[in-house]
Parts: sequence; C-alpha cells; structure tokens
Amino acid sequence: MAVSHSTLHAPHSHPHDHAVGEACAHGEAHAARAPEALAAAEKHCAERGLRLTPIRKQVLQTLYATHHPMSAYDVIDSLNAAGIKKLAPVTVYRAMDFLIGEGFVHRLASRNAFIACPFHHARGDLVVFMICEKCSGVDEVTSEPLTRALAAITEDHHFTPHARVIELQGLCAHCRLEEK
Repeated sequence: MAVSHSTLHAPHSHPHDHAVGEACAHGEAHAARAPEALAAAEKHCAERGLRLTPIRKQVLQTLYATHHPMSAYDVIDSLNAAGIKKLAPVTVYRAMDFLIGEGFVHRLASRNAFIACPFHHARGDLVVFMICEKCSGVDEVTSEPLTRALAAITEDHHFTPHARVIELQGLCAHCRLEEK
C-alpha cells in the first residue's frame, strides 16, 4: 500500500475542481506550504552553516509558486516577470544544485525540470513522482513497502543506487474525471 505525503503531512491530493488553466486547489496547497518550507530551509541552512542566498531563496520561492515542474529557463522567466534582473542560466543551475543537494528541490529527469519539495525527507528515501500528462501537475509520494521491495531487488543484484526516484507518467485524478 502506497503512503503519500498527504497522509504524513498536509493535504497533497489532486482531485480538484477547476477548468484546465485555472487555479487549482492542489497548486494552492503546494504554495500554501511554501512559507513553512522556506522557514525550514532557512533553519536547516543556519544549523549547518550553509547560506540560503537571496538567489537560492528566490529560485525556491519561484518553484513553490506552482506545482508544475519548471526548467531553469522557466525559473529565469518567472523571476524576470517578477522584476528580478535576468539571471544567467548557470546561476540558476548552481542554485538548483545546492537546493537539490539539501533536499529542498527535486529534478524530474523525464522533463529536465525541477519541483520544490516541502517534505524534506531523508537523503536516500525512495520518492515516486506521478506526473500528469495533461495538466503537468506533479504529486510526490513515498511508500515504505515499495522502498523495502526496491532495496531487496537492488541487494539481490548487488546494485548500489545513487538516486532513488521513480517517475510515473499518466493522468491525475482531476484530469481522469475530465476525460470521462
């Protein structure tokens, strides 16, 4: 049985009422977690003697503004639209590297894009991303049984994973309902 972060943390499901392109409750819930997650990121950095620089913080805030994955160029465009001087892509990628390294952001390989992670789970936790092909919304879940099963498989094959991420493509609950 999968355990979603919605079970462990704030509501994080995707059944919501909106027309495609309108604001959605899922996105609003993601954004609503931003202040607490940003405060936790600042605390985490302070406790470890790390700097959550203004650029890193702006990038993280931008990612919290949506539950859609964003490329570095999307982040640059969003920051520019907010009146922040245009950043070089390398600057955003460096910020992303830091944010990923500290567990504040995930990279979705299939999209070459990034999404904020308010859950700050342990390094090495298996994370499953369910990416909607229609609305581009992303749900993040973890599952202890799946984690144990994957650990058994990798152990049986004498394989040491460096990243424990699964990306599933499909339709979220809302978009599935729209298709019926």
